[in-house]
Amino acid sequence: MSKARVVITAVVVEGRSQAEVARAYGVSKGWVSKLVARYRSEGEAAFEPRSRRPHISPSAIDADTVELIVRLRKELAEQGLDAGPDTIAWHLAHHHGRTVSRATISRYLTRRGLVVPEPKKRPRSSYIRFQAALPNETWQADFTHYRLADGTDTEILSWLDDHSRYALSVTAHARVTGPIVRDTFRTAVAGHGVPASTLTDNGMVFTTRLAGGRGGRNALEHELRRLHVRQKNSTPHHPTTCGKVERFQQTMKNWLRAQPGQPATLADLQALLDRFCDAYHHHRPHRSLPHRATPAAVYAASPKALPDGSRDADTHAPRPPRPLRCGHPAHERPAAPHRHRTNPRPNPRHPPDRRPARPRRQRRHRRTPARADPRPHPRLPTPGKPHQDETPEP
Repeated sequence: MSKARVVITAVVVEGRSQAEVARAYGVSKGWVSKLVARYRSEGEAAFEPRSRRPHISPSAIDADTVELIVRLRKELAEQGLDAGPDTIAWHLAHHHGRTVSRATISRYLTRRGLVVPEPKKRPRSSYIRFQAALPNETWQADFTHYRLADGTDTEILSWLDDHSRYALSVTAHARVTGPIVRDTFRTAVAGHGVPASTLTDNGMVFTTRLAGGRGGRNALEHELRRLHVRQKNSTPHHPTTCGKVERFQQTMKNWLRAQPGQPATLADLQALLDRFCDAYHHHRPHRSLPHRATPAAVYAASPKALPDGSRDADTHAPRPPRPLRCGHPAHERPAAPHRHRTNPRPNPRHPPDRRPARPRRQRRHRRTPARADPRPHPRLPTPGKPHQDETPEP
């Protein structure tokens, strides 16, 4: 039972005075008077507390804009495109002439139950973000898997410009091989120019530096050296280094899954990829670019970078494999040169270069003095005495 019901009952039903009820329940007389007046005008509705929401909200958006935000959210999600507050704000400003802040859009989406909370494993601010200063300064490459309508596995190879996120080449293959990577790179070079550098992971189709020195350079490495393009590779087990092309592949696969007609052949998949690239380049705003510009606009706005040096003197020096502790003798780390250390913790009073040399103690062995009459073996005859098996001469 609420306190308002108790106070009203004490005044109206029991007939007690408002001052007495206020003293008994520790409330003000003005509040008791308001409750009684509300009960006489509204009835039992006075038992429940009133809403503290203001009567007017000057900063609130109208109902039509709220419905437009919800509709844009559903349409973008059904098309497999990004449907976050930033993207919705861009569409409202460019296509509907309405300016709504990101926080306001996020608040109304949460009220409608359209936002699923996803706690982050690691804050975004902890990552070290980098970006090329000019187009063609760095090209990122990677490939991902996608299944056709009948379940056949295919691989999609992508070349992405690091500065503008422009997709230079997106092709579908049954299996990505070294010659295919080289050929797609040549096609991208023919259409967009020679880049200054490339950035990929350590897959065998991109580099053989972790192959233990077997096989020499692959097809892409020969092509990059011929064009004097600097080759950069990410550290093993650090996929965030190539995060731009990884994020591009996520957006691409979300769009492919949202299409009503799934591809049945490689040609159908390539046709869908071409449609996606057209929308990605010219119609979809990119959150990482200034003013939410499109990748095509940013790629064409600046001059292109070129290779800045010669690679004729480069030698193929593969990186030695890291020692692993998996139990195999070939993967064990070499033993330390000094396994037994007399003093593993150095004395701070004596630096390593000034520590006085301690004299080496010589180990003394205990020697037993020789007996005057050595004790013979029990089976050997004692000098001067006959053996028990021998009979003395008469």
